[in-house]
Amino acid sequence: MADRLTHLDPSGDVRMVDVGDKPGTVREATAEGWVRMRRETLELALAGNAKKGNVTATAEIAGIMAAKRTAELIPLCHPIALSSVKVEIAADQEAGAFHIVASARTIGQTGVEMEALTAVSVACLTIYDMLKAVDRDMRVDGISLVRKTGGASGDYFRAG
Repeated sequence: MADRLTHLDPSGDVRMVDVGDKPGTVREATAEGWVRMRRETLELALAGNAKKGNVTATAEIAGIMAAKRTAELIPLCHPIALSSVKVEIAADQEAGAFHIVASARTIGQTGVEMEALTAVSVACLTIYDMLKAVDRDMRVDGISLVRKTGGASGDYFRAG
């Protein structure tokens, strides 16, 4: 396994991968996650009655800001120039949840999966923070990579 883990050197020590010799290519990634809550909590947020303000707008901005700071949060993650980050939040009233989808894009030497995943994670946590006063039973759930394109390792699309 160690020979496939790019953040380990031959001795098993942790290192940042040198991507300097790799060509820059278009790279995109999309991640998703859920914040599950009581239906009354979702309705409160959708009606704009959360005490902390507009839940979805704040979470979208927080997710974008987080994507831009991923290299400061995740050890060994390369700082990259993002050309685009989008965070979209949709209510699923039947499930009593917000569904968060984040997409990141760059032209560079390394992928943007971590940026998309970080954006989703922080957007979910922001929703939780903004609504925790009325619903401590909320659950952040299902954060995962949906797809990634570009780079030498090829494209990935999650099944299902």
